[in-house]
Amino acid sequence: MPQILVVDDNPDILEALELLLSLHGYTVLTAENEKQALLAVSHQRVDLVIQDMNFAQGITSGKEGKSLFSALKALNSELPIILITAWTQLETAISLVKSGATDYLQKPWDDVKLLDLVEKYSQNSQASKSKHSQNESNQTSAEHFIYESQEMHRLISQASKVAAANVNVLITGANGSGKEKLADYIHQQSPRHNNAFIKVNMGALPHELMEAELFGAEKGAFTGANQARIGRFEAADGSTLFLDEIANLTLSGQMKLLRVLQTGEFERLGSNTTLKVDVRVLSATNADLPLAVQQGTFREDLYYRLNVIELHLPDLAQRTSDIAPLAQYFIGNDYALSDEAVKDLTEYSWPGNVRELENACKRALVFANSNTLVPSDFQMVSSQLEPALDEKQNIEQVLIKHKGVIKHTALELGLSRQALYRRIEKYQIDVDALGQKLE
Repeated sequence: MPQILVVDDNPDILEALELLLSLHGYTVLTAENEKQALLAVSHQRVDLVIQDMNFAQGITSGKEGKSLFSALKALNSELPIILITAWTQLETAISLVKSGATDYLQKPWDDVKLLDLVEKYSQNSQASKSKHSQNESNQTSAEHFIYESQEMHRLISQASKVAAANVNVLITGANGSGKEKLADYIHQQSPRHNNAFIKVNMGALPHELMEAELFGAEKGAFTGANQARIGRFEAADGSTLFLDEIANLTLSGQMKLLRVLQTGEFERLGSNTTLKVDVRVLSATNADLPLAVQQGTFREDLYYRLNVIELHLPDLAQRTSDIAPLAQYFIGNDYALSDEAVKDLTEYSWPGNVRELENACKRALVFANSNTLVPSDFQMVSSQLEPALDEKQNIEQVLIKHKGVIKHTALELGLSRQALYRRIEKYQIDVDALGQKLE
């Protein structure tokens, strides 16, 4: 069923449109301002937008509506947008229709005409998405991954077989090794490829918001919950949900996730209504989940529910024959690698894996003096491409280089900041003490 986003700062209008559309079988999302609308379109499936032209009391210029229209089109140029406008913004609405808006209605709108427009354009949107998804699913593995190693040949062969089966998959591997890319490949090759692929990075969410993000929340369920919102499981109904950094999920969240995997049922935070969904779950982690099970920080029953099939992405250092073709892909067809550069790149251990290699190639292009890259062009790669020290020493060295700035250190190592913080804690690295070495 099409999912409609209604954007208006007037709660009465939101309620009226939500009631009208839901009575005719549509799923309705609501937003009171531009920020909420952009978040909804960025993180959920939206088939059509109905938006007002103003979002602040006393403002009637229509500039806010124009700004939102442009931002939505930047996110998705094919998204149908119906404008609802007062007569004072009619000229602006007409100009936006000429610029790509689907249609407009004047206030007070006619319910029959509005429903006709919604039916027409939401169905066109779904048909377009289906065609686009089909085209994506026909891409070959070579277009998703660059590799020559036997390890990756075996992995992609396994992933192709797994994609056709409606089972949960656990993808393991170090940060930067390509776990999300492998999950995307599995979805695109699966029978669910025509539906949106929903992703959530558990490591990037505050613990107190994890459950609301996954399962949704009713208005007033927690501080700041000013309106009801659907969770990622509802958004992924009939499709695939990718849970990255699954080891970060709280124990209470693990219990709810286990129930969904067993029964397909859950409740939004603050609600007693049980919802049922059909979702395939792909999860990923760089953590040692069996060890976490032993330590009591991860449920054993959930581990086995997630790990029906495990696919492991090897470190880049374990598949050195992939380094040169990956580097060539990252620098593009206008540049080449010298034999010396290939040798140095192949001998380096790449603790940040493919992500670190990509960053190194981008930096090398900045310093290149010709179209053939030489070792000196990669001067900003950690340790100057010398044989790597162990991971702790390497992190300490890059921290010193960047004066303890976590953001810059993580970027050079090809890690997320959360992953770098976990390594600092793991190796008990004293960042302040390292900073004193610079003084």
